[in-house]
Amino acid sequence: MGKVWFVGAGPGAADLITVRGSRLLGEAGAVLYAGSLVSRAALQWAQPGCDIADSKGTDLAEIIGWLMDRAQHHETVVRLQTGDPALYGALAEMAGPLDRAGIPVGIVPGVSSAMASAAAAAGETLTLPEVTQTVILTHIEGRTPMPERESLDALARHRCSLCIFLSIAHMASPALGCARTHRHRDVPALRPGARPRLPPCRADTRDLRIPR
Repeated sequence: MGKVWFVGAGPGAADLITVRGSRLLGEAGAVLYAGSLVSRAALQWAQPGCDIADSKGTDLAEIIGWLMDRAQHHETVVRLQTGDPALYGALAEMAGPLDRAGIPVGIVPGVSSAMASAAAAAGETLTLPEVTQTVILTHIEGRTPMPERESLDALARHRCSLCIFLSIAHMASPALGCARTHRHRDVPALRPGARPRLPPCRADTRDLRIPR
C-alpha cells in the first residue's frame, strides 16, 4: 500500500513549488495533476516512466478512484494541485475516503496565489500598520454557495484586506457593488492570479475594479 500526497504546485510559475513538493514528484510512481490550473512545466521533476494523468474533465469520484488504484501499485502517489491544497482544493473531500480506505495521506503546503499576488504587485502588502492587520480569503458566490454571514458585503464591512479567489468571471457581480460602499482608500483587495497567464490585479474597496 502506497501513500498519497496532496502537493501544492504554487501560484503558477513552476519554480515556485516547494523543495519537498519537487522531491516527492521525483519519487512518485504516479502523478495526477489539475491540468486546468497547473502548468505541465510543474511536472519537470517527475521521473521518466512516471504514470502521469490530467484530472481535467473528471469528477471527484473519478479522482478518488484513480488515487486509490495507483496507491495499490506505487509507494508514492502525488495529487498535484494549484496554490495550496488546503485553499479551495476539495482536500477534505478527497483525503477522507482515502483515510477510511486505510490509505496513508500526506499534505505538502504550497505558495498561495494570494501571497504571490501581493508579491507581484510592486510595493503592495496585505497588512499595513495602523491600517489593517487582518486578511480575509474568500470568493464570490458561484457554483459553491456562500453562508449569508460571509457575503462580500458583510466581509467588506470589516474594512481589512480581501483576497478574492475563483471569481474572475464574477467581477461585474452585484456583490461587488455592495462592497463598494465600505470604503477604505488604503486597504487592498487582490484577485489572486490562478494561472501563469492571469496576472494579479489590485483594487481597493472604493471601487473593486479590475485595473486596465
